Amino acid sequence: MTTASSIAQPSAELTASLRAAARPVASTEPGFVGQDLDELAETIGPATIVGLGESTRFSRQTYGVRERLFRILVGRYGFRALAIQDSARSGERLDEYVSTGAGDPESALAGAWRPLRTAEMVETLTWIRLFNEQHPDDPIRVFGVEPPHAEPSDYDAVLDYLRQAAPDRLTRAESHLDPIRTAHQIDEHVQRHQGIHPGRPFAEHARDALALLDGLPDTAEHRRARAHAQLIVDFHEQSVAGQGGFARDERPSAERVLAWQRETGAKIAYWDGIAHVSAQALGVGSAAGEFRGTGAHLRDHFGTDYVAVAIGFHHGDLGVAQAPRPRPELVDALLGGVDLAAFYVDLRTEATESVDSWRRAPAELRTISGIYDPAKDAEAHIGVPSLAGAFDVLVHIRETSPVRWLPAVSG
Repeated sequence: MTTASSIAQPSAELTASLRAAARPVASTEPGFVGQDLDELAETIGPATIVGLGESTRFSRQTYGVRERLFRILVGRYGFRALAIQDSARSGERLDEYVSTGAGDPESALAGAWRPLRTAEMVETLTWIRLFNEQHPDDPIRVFGVEPPHAEPSDYDAVLDYLRQAAPDRLTRAESHLDPIRTAHQIDEHVQRHQGIHPGRPFAEHARDALALLDGLPDTAEHRRARAHAQLIVDFHEQSVAGQGGFARDERPSAERVLAWQRETGAKIAYWDGIAHVSAQALGVGSAAGEFRGTGAHLRDHFGTDYVAVAIGFHHGDLGVAQAPRPRPELVDALLGGVDLAAFYVDLRTEATESVDSWRRAPAELRTISGIYDPAKDAEAHIGVPSLAGAFDVLVHIRETSPVRWLPAVSG
């Protein structure tokens, strides 16, 4: 775990070195076509898997750079899979749309994890679908890195079963399931942050709903209902609120990526937050245990054939809040000293001994999640044991504006 006192303060040489190494990004708009990212793409394109991580999921600009890089990796370097932080069930719906064109992207995203339900993601899926129509024998696939999660249909299945098999238990089941299905719209830990949580832990409600199936006849319908109820329990127990924080080991997600790569041979772009794509285990915020993300496991397996890119920003409007200038000890503040609206720095290039020492030292980087509070900005960061060990490339954007939420989300 890093502390502010353990992080080397920038020197004039370091600041000058960063300014010299910075490569301008001409546009942060999704879909922009230009040559400004060609040099970066050339250095990361040979990798088998590239982790493209954002420091926040609320920024159109961080999303835009990530999406631009993804399009280049697809078009010039043969990447044919997009791995997203969502459940396998959601990933299957997105893959069905981009593979067949059935339905529309908004419908495919309706059951996706909330941060994915944006107009920007709709544009990405539309582009992937167009690419697949033009390359039917070499399509892009989409998959979720997490195991199958409970969805609203699972709650309905449990209630429908009880309505038929044990109507006297239905009202009690509804009292447990109705409050907690809201977590599929707003995560439980976010509800607590916003002050709209009903009070009792959702995992307890889920376990009580499962217990209402005890003692009923062991039929095929009963077993199916129990399977749905168990998915609900697992979803709430494994949530951030259910686990009591962000510290965890994401080996199962990494195994999902590894399995996909083994089975298809595809080169994969992995989209997630910077904590998840980091090639090293890390600490999150001021009171976290170790978080060993998917990227750390991918680095263990692929070595330098896994590349981690961190896309961050300095300040601006996130829709949910105005993010102030970063604290001076954060990497984001140092990068803010470069007089460019957007740029990237490759941490793998040769450097002087003092600059290389800074790159190998512990570092803190800003992260802003759904529970961000500007009054507690000092807690909004991750700590890595080595900046260059965790990330191969840093992308920095000076000012941000919000993503465009789909109507059901913004409401």
